[in-house]
Amino acid sequence: MTDRAVAVPRTPPVARSHAARRGKRRIRALLKHVLLVACGLMMLYPVLWMVVSSLRPNSEIFRNAGLALTHLRVENYSNGWNAFSHPFSHYLINSVIVVTGAILGNLLACSLAAYAFARLEFKAKRVWFAIMLVTIMLPVHVIIVPQYVLYSQLGWVNTFLPLIVPKFLATDAFFIFLMVQFIRGIPREIDEAARIDGAGHARIFFHVILPLMVPALATTAIFTFIWTWNDFYTQLIYLTDPDKYTTPLALRAFVDQQSATDWGSVFAMSVVSLVPVFLVFLAGQRFLLRGIATTGGK
Repeated sequence: MTDRAVAVPRTPPVARSHAARRGKRRIRALLKHVLLVACGLMMLYPVLWMVVSSLRPNSEIFRNAGLALTHLRVENYSNGWNAFSHPFSHYLINSVIVVTGAILGNLLACSLAAYAFARLEFKAKRVWFAIMLVTIMLPVHVIIVPQYVLYSQLGWVNTFLPLIVPKFLATDAFFIFLMVQFIRGIPREIDEAARIDGAGHARIFFHVILPLMVPALATTAIFTFIWTWNDFYTQLIYLTDPDKYTTPLALRAFVDQQSATDWGSVFAMSVVSLVPVFLVFLAGQRFLLRGIATTGGK
């Protein structure tokens, strides 16, 4: 009986090289995902801790840095909701009024100003555009004093007007710049075709350009909502009547009005105030990504 040598197929060196590279790429991808998940948990931890703390007794809030609940206290939400002379919904409605006016003002005024800079030709156009961009670098603390004097003389202090009316005057240069870049990406042939049909600038803007600006308009609306809803400094300057307080001012007054602060109720109302921001961002996320991705590309 003779022994026969069995030929064992060998993997070519090139194939082994490709397999090794694929293995390294998978390991790198796995490490990247683990790092991203860890960073995401680190960023979400303060929010999760606030949510958990809104369900804890006051004695446990600052003694426990973990996320485990030992004693559930749902009463924090009802106590915080009825802590003032008005229900907390009153202050949420005040914030909705200010935010709605600010969004409408920015959408109308900033889009009109952007169309003028992007499509019209007028004297010193580049100079005015540069001046507009420079205003982005001005901190609010520089202009708050003259603005307060002006609004005080107009009798607007302790009303919502100083927070809404300036938005209808295209004061947010960031959104103007964003829309200018977006309109510049729209082919001028569309304007020329509408002009041949007898359309003027008003009709071109409202019937041709504006429908194409949905991503930029959505981005403006989302950012305006978030910035105005969370604005504390400006609202603190102009609103002194507790009945006119918005959500950030109500939360601050909640802390100030008691010698022993009910932190569980404060965190509970903070969670309530974050819900609209989360819902708006979640609903408009795809428009936000499209607006940013298609702005400034040309």
